Amino acid sequence: MNRTPSVRDSANRSSARPSNLPENPGRSNATRDTVLVAVFAALIAAMGLVPPITLGVIPVPITLQTLGVMLAGALLGPWRGMLANLTLVALVAAGLPLLAGGRGGLGVFAGPTGGYLLGWVLGSLLIGLLFKYWVLRCHSKGAQLAAGLVSTIIGGILVIYACGIPWTTMVSGIPMGTSALGSLGFLPGDLFKAVLTTVVAVTVHRSYSGLMK
Repeated sequence: MNRTPSVRDSANRSSARPSNLPENPGRSNATRDTVLVAVFAALIAAMGLVPPITLGVIPVPITLQTLGVMLAGALLGPWRGMLANLTLVALVAAGLPLLAGGRGGLGVFAGPTGGYLLGWVLGSLLIGLLFKYWVLRCHSKGAQLAAGLVSTIIGGILVIYACGIPWTTMVSGIPMGTSALGSLGFLPGDLFKAVLTTVVAVTVHRSYSGLMK
């Protein structure tokens, strides 16, 4: 005997449908982006817990935080890497002592290190762009490592120095040549950070190709 489907039958069939249907991918991606930006901003801040090393030639210390700057751009890509650094810089401007040595506040930007903080933001952006549109398009691992090292040196060293050295000269009143020579003390450590960033980033991207955006 035929029976007309009832409202209850329809509800039962609806509830029997798979419940593991994917959620809104746009919302999921936005959540992941926010988490990654926050994690890398926290990573850069945590690296500030390592005591800075003062050279004495110029009033700018050597810190571990530039490693986080390089990693953010190389791993997250241009925009999320830049946002991670911009988030940290904004928190520092708000007064949080997140820079090496417990420094924070607007006074930091008026001091000799202000230009280097700007360089962090621009440098991570450039590293991300170079990794996205050049490094990861190389086919062999060796080519990716070579291109990645060049990219990290350009964005993580040259751009940061180009922003920081003139700013230190302007604020401190020391000659440009002295500021540039003093910055050479950063170079050995920064080159090591660039190599480490390149190896980590290339290895991660070859294992998980969906991270770059």
